[in-house]
Amino acid sequence: MLVILHDRKQVKMLWLQKPNQSSVDNSNHVRLEASRLLRYKQKEYLKGKIEKLETNIQINIRELYRGISDLKKGY
Repeated sequence: MLVILHDRKQVKMLWLQKPNQSSVDNSNHVRLEASRLLRYKQKEYLKGKIEKLETNIQINIRELYRGISDLKKGY
């Protein structure tokens, strides 16, 4: 994941140095790939968090409500 974020930064710097159409297209492509990866990782994180909350509902209801509150507040 860090490799894609580093690539995104490098491509943006290249685009700022040479703002031609090919660098714009390359920048857009890398940015889209990075966004897809981040959305996937976020979805994976939330899925794991929800599964953990589902197991807590049987053990401790207070932990369930605390977890729901954390999800509403954000990261």
